[in-house]
Amino acid sequence: MAKIKKVVLAYSGGLDTSVILKWLQDTYDCEVVTFTADIGQGGELAPARRKAKRLGVRQIFVEDLREEFVRDFVFPMFRANAVYEGEYLLGTSIARPLIAKHLVQIAKRTGADAISHGATGKGNDQVRFELGAYALMPDVRIIAPWREWDLTSRETLLAYAEEHGIPVEGKKKKGGGAPYSMDANLLHISYEGGILEDPDYEPEERMWRITVSPEKAPGRPQYVALTYRKGDIVAVNGRKLAPGKVLALLNQLGGKHGVGRLDVVENRYVGMKSRGCYETPGGTIMLKAHRAIESITLDREVLALKDDLMPRYARLVYNGYWFSPERRALQALIDHTQGPVNGTVRVKLCRGTVMVTGRASKSDSLFDPAISTFEDDRGAYNQADAEGFIRLNALRLRIAAKLKRKS
Repeated sequence: MAKIKKVVLAYSGGLDTSVILKWLQDTYDCEVVTFTADIGQGGELAPARRKAKRLGVRQIFVEDLREEFVRDFVFPMFRANAVYEGEYLLGTSIARPLIAKHLVQIAKRTGADAISHGATGKGNDQVRFELGAYALMPDVRIIAPWREWDLTSRETLLAYAEEHGIPVEGKKKKGGGAPYSMDANLLHISYEGGILEDPDYEPEERMWRITVSPEKAPGRPQYVALTYRKGDIVAVNGRKLAPGKVLALLNQLGGKHGVGRLDVVENRYVGMKSRGCYETPGGTIMLKAHRAIESITLDREVLALKDDLMPRYARLVYNGYWFSPERRALQALIDHTQGPVNGTVRVKLCRGTVMVTGRASKSDSLFDPAISTFEDDRGAYNQADAEGFIRLNALRLRIAAKLKRKS
């Protein structure tokens, strides 16, 4: 294969990607361009820029993608009410195609012939990054150091960093250092690995970063009003906000009330089971509220169709097929259904729970009190019609029952 001259590295500035940066320079004798994405992980990104410069990087990209992340990735996914395996709200999964998109854009802008990432050969992220990159730049070369090198532990990474003068935070600790790994963005924080690899181990309270314990949350509930337009939240408590601001505010409110903690064992795309703990306060509120506004604005069979398609959609996101034609096709259908999803939902947050307390849509509600009432509907609904409806739907059951009785 042709020699690699320039590679764009998805760079966080942490131990792994700092070692990868130097390893790429030495192993491939190439120029490394770094790309650091701000998707709401918290903390300053300036240290990553300084560290990359210290390691001899000339082209350093640090980009604020928080609004794009929520507007173009998180919101479309929540229009589908996507949940993987019944519980996981796909916080890590949905961030990877965004990063892949910008890796490719920077590769094209800088004339790079390869991209690189720090995902391991055991995880889903390698699949997500690379499927996304290939979908957008079919001939790109991808370097995944974890599939090539022999640095297989934190200890060996630290030793490599010390040997090559790589500035990294943290020193060698007894027991291998950190008890688990973390990944954060504006939608969630994930925790996995280390002591969490025992699925019977209960995480310590100090692990959680953005939610208080439900037991220690305020005893007095808080009400929040969410205004929807075409399936997206456009205002919170009457205050108009951009998508990124919406999610940030809901994270704050949900976290305060202990909303959004999750501890699951999930099935990775690469074939193994994995235990993960997640904090998704804003997303938990969004999912509950979106289903509530859909309940009064969407036709019964449209809702049923969305529910049938949702697990397929969620698997596509989880497995890295965001840019696939089938996900785009599903998205077009889902977005088409969201035209009438307009109105307001009120939710009550209290000690780890989200309860819908009201939903209203002045222009698009299909809820007709005149028909639904148990009181006098003044002829709006003829109850006698139900007899024929029931008998017709029971016909096949009656035929089968008679046949069984005869036999």
